[in-house]
Amino acid sequence: MTPQTRLARASAATMTTFGLVGAISAVWVVRIPALRDKFGLTESQVGLEVLAWGIGALVVMQASTRLLARYGSHRVLRAAVPASVAGLLLLAFAPGFGFLLAGGFLFGGLFGLVDVAANAQASHLERVGGRPLMGRMHAGWSLGAVTGGLLGSGLAAAGLGFTPSVALAALIALVPALYTTSGFLPDEAPPAGAAGRAPRVRLPRSVLVLGALMFCAFLAEGAVADWSGLHLHDGLGASEAVAALGYPAFELAMLGGRLLCDRLTGRCGARLLLTGAGLAGAAGFAVFIAVHSAPLAVAGLVLVGAAVCVVVPLTFSLAGLTGGEHATAAIARAGTLGYCGLLLGPVAIGLVAEHTSLRTGFLLLIPVCLAIAGGAWSLPDLRVPAHADAADTPTGLHHA
Repeated sequence: MTPQTRLARASAATMTTFGLVGAISAVWVVRIPALRDKFGLTESQVGLEVLAWGIGALVVMQASTRLLARYGSHRVLRAAVPASVAGLLLLAFAPGFGFLLAGGFLFGGLFGLVDVAANAQASHLERVGGRPLMGRMHAGWSLGAVTGGLLGSGLAAAGLGFTPSVALAALIALVPALYTTSGFLPDEAPPAGAAGRAPRVRLPRSVLVLGALMFCAFLAEGAVADWSGLHLHDGLGASEAVAALGYPAFELAMLGGRLLCDRLTGRCGARLLLTGAGLAGAAGFAVFIAVHSAPLAVAGLVLVGAAVCVVVPLTFSLAGLTGGEHATAAIARAGTLGYCGLLLGPVAIGLVAEHTSLRTGFLLLIPVCLAIAGGAWSLPDLRVPAHADAADTPTGLHHA
């Protein structure tokens, strides 16, 4: 097998991984109204379930650097991708709220491990191939999320409850999850004596800035994923099936934007692209909370998705580049900061909604998006059009 063929195969496997995790996550989030009805949960309890998922993700992400240093992203993904799909079954068959919290914690931990490992693998492929790939990798996530969201909406329209919907989605996803396991590209060998340990390194301050931008983007994405369906259903009177379409519409807009992300990054630079994303995201949320029509509210979500879609892949890519030989540590550090937004955002909106309304909760996201614009403008005008130091013969292609 030629180096180029192995690189293409690894890229396909990594993009498929992003798509699978996006799909199973989307099925889960669009059926949150059904989950609430199954267990008779309050909005605060829904927030606690999301919190358990987020804590699991953050705990495992903190330990991921050591695992990746010892085993490499390719080996971690071979085990973690099928396990994350199987973990969804724990949520499907949870007999009570306590088991639901435990299953959410475990599923979140597996998700966090796959997320860091997949982004590390994508960053490795960028360095090996000498060109930006992160945008299209995260486009794979969005495509999976659209597919999973439409599947969840269809199952809701067919009258299936939470358990059969989520279980069916997990069983379908398990087949491609097993297929991807042989396609990942081995990482570069760690320095002698470094395997198995993850020394503390001083990362550039820009990694923290990138993590903060990712925090804001994930906060916005998590709020849309976990609460937009309830706002459309309860606040605007849409049917459950129609309300479930809001999230896949949001992800479809993200898919389109991410397919253009790598090209736009090379032309505009990170600062201008991220600044525009923050401003447009704020405008989209303003539309979402101001209108009283479900179709117009979905249009606001589409604008949000088209805007914030570039933030996460671009910040992950820049973190990997900025980290240099410590790219995995930089990705894990920025990712951990970012997922704090995914953890805190839905919980905060749930608490606000409990005492006021979801419309008021979504109002908080306008300044969050404006913070993306302001924070991005403080960055140097970084670009990711290519990796000029990539070798002519890609490293890692000749290793088993």
